[in-house]
Amino acid sequence: MTQAPPPSPSPRPAPGAVSVPRRRASTCEDCTVRERSACACLSHAEIGQLQGLSHPLSFAVRESLFVEGQRADAIYSLTSGMARLYKLLRDGRRQIVGFALPGEVLGFASTETFAFSADAVTPVVACAFPRSTYLAFVDTRPHLLRRLHEDTARELALAQEQMLLLGRRTAEERLVCFLLGMRERWARVGRDSPTVALPMGRQDIADFLGLTIETVSRGLNRLAREGAILLVPDGVRLLDGERMARLAAA
Repeated sequence: MTQAPPPSPSPRPAPGAVSVPRRRASTCEDCTVRERSACACLSHAEIGQLQGLSHPLSFAVRESLFVEGQRADAIYSLTSGMARLYKLLRDGRRQIVGFALPGEVLGFASTETFAFSADAVTPVVACAFPRSTYLAFVDTRPHLLRRLHEDTARELALAQEQMLLLGRRTAEERLVCFLLGMRERWARVGRDSPTVALPMGRQDIADFLGLTIETVSRGLNRLAREGAILLVPDGVRLLDGERMARLAAA
């Protein structure tokens, strides 16, 4: 963990709370992640109805989507970019608890306030829905509710894996598991490639893995020297998948 960065710009008000500039540059039919998001289970007519409820919003790098403790009046479905999810400790340190990718939904948990903060790692576009309206829409569509519950169960499994990662793994094993996990998550949203995109900085990776940035840098450089990965400008290319799989399974 590290000291928290300077505050991000203030989060946008929840949709419907006040008037905010909104941009509808594309429709749900044009969405590049629709087939891999919860919306994939909806019919053409239902997609049209859902689009009528949404407010497409754009967030600049480091701009807040929402802040921990803020009333959870909105639900966000990411359509592009990556968001960083984190909690601030009382001493000002930051613990990153996850990274949200396109097609994933934030704010669906049944709590009155957000349990963590989210800001944009890269420019983010998201469909924002007034929470009460979205939940009413879901309540009448069991197939959508089932899909959202499946996504929630997968997120819970990731959280459990993260607890094991932090508690029982060496620094190298944490790093390898992180890289393999990111490859699997990118593949799930249609970006299956030997190159694992890492738009977040090394400090973010360190805060997520409970390591120092120096340890992360040394670990990546060591894996590169040993031929397991190749460091590239936008991430890492996995070269020795068998070795990395053995480390992850240890």
